[in-house]
Amino acid sequence: MNTKVAKHQRDGIPMPLWLQGAFESAQMFVISALIVAIPLTAVWFTGGFAQKDGSIIAQLAGQIWLLGHGVPLHLTLAAGPSSASVETGTFSLLPLGLLLIPFLLSWRAGRRLARASYTDQLWQPLLGALLVYSGAGLATGYVCSSQAIAAPLLASMLIPLIPTGAGLIIGMRREAGSWSRLIGMSAADWVEKTSQDQRWAGSYVWTVMRAGFVAAMVALSLSALMLAINLVARWTDIIGVYQALRPGGVGGAALTVAQLAFMPNLAIWSLAWAGGDGFNLGVGSTVSPLGTSVAPVPPIPILAALPAGTMTWGFAALIIPVIAGMLAGWWFVRAGENHLDEWLSLKIRQRWLSLPGSTLFLGVVTGAAATAFCGVLFWLSQGSVGLGRLSELGPNPSTGALWVGIEVGIGVVIGSLVAPWLEGERDGLPLLRRREEAAE
Repeated sequence: MNTKVAKHQRDGIPMPLWLQGAFESAQMFVISALIVAIPLTAVWFTGGFAQKDGSIIAQLAGQIWLLGHGVPLHLTLAAGPSSASVETGTFSLLPLGLLLIPFLLSWRAGRRLARASYTDQLWQPLLGALLVYSGAGLATGYVCSSQAIAAPLLASMLIPLIPTGAGLIIGMRREAGSWSRLIGMSAADWVEKTSQDQRWAGSYVWTVMRAGFVAAMVALSLSALMLAINLVARWTDIIGVYQALRPGGVGGAALTVAQLAFMPNLAIWSLAWAGGDGFNLGVGSTVSPLGTSVAPVPPIPILAALPAGTMTWGFAALIIPVIAGMLAGWWFVRAGENHLDEWLSLKIRQRWLSLPGSTLFLGVVTGAAATAFCGVLFWLSQGSVGLGRLSELGPNPSTGALWVGIEVGIGVVIGSLVAPWLEGERDGLPLLRRREEAAE
């Protein structure tokens, strides 16, 4: 039996690989478009839109589809009878919940394409899928643009490739089992050519990056839990806004789905709030643990759960990034890749000097990694609705991430110092140092 075929062959539909990639891409486009169009159509059938023309609703669905892929929409609205009263802006607030749909669909398609391909042929279905999806985005931007809401054609063609391309590649990697099988190159062969010091340094840096990711995800999860608890506590106020709007059964369901699309954004904003910097809810309006100062907001039910006024115990939320850092520090020690501490303990025999040095450095670099991850999250979650005061929504990516990173760094220092006690290694000596002393 051909061992190469047995190792690399994948099962799938018997068609050319580029055509199978194109078929999967077309399927992703249709499913993601239907997910957007079906709720809008239901609201339209029940008389929820003033527009009676079905083509307008289809156009709106295409615009929402583009927005859900990260394509900014240019708005041009007349605020009065003259041309001087025309307002323009850009709607760039990305609904991250809607963004998950093409990502998950492409992740599934990537796994299917990997099963149908040889390792060295994966570029063929990947290229076919990206070309078709790019064309679908271009066509949607061209057909669904109007005088009031227009999508840039170049952005419509290229930006949707970011979530779909990431999903395809991650799905292929998941099915292949390793990057070496995915691209036909073995990382182990490259690592064998490096020195021991280089391997230790590389593993230390990689573990620090993963610890920063762990801290960011734990902080985000705890912030999402805090958001959920706040929504339950303020449920009566949220229901009151629903009753005041009187959207009807179908309209209420569509409004709920629209709010769910922005729920990941709100979870990330909650992380910025827990970090201390807070977030903006319009020009001149801030929401932070020390107090909330906002102008009147649109009648959106979920906004009724916003904290109001000065909060006496709001600063207690700052403990969330610290707890996340403690868990990341513990995880780092358990990973067993603290080679800087091992090196320092061999160079500096006084443990009271080497341990604080390596621990403080670990806190700084892990906090920096968490700052980078949180900065990306904050940048993705913030944006503008294009017109009026709501042109600044979300956290500040730089200052908000810096606040979280500093608190995570403090937690990492605490967690990495406590971890040896929790693991039963109360002497606090790294493995290489204990082996050296045992040999002596």
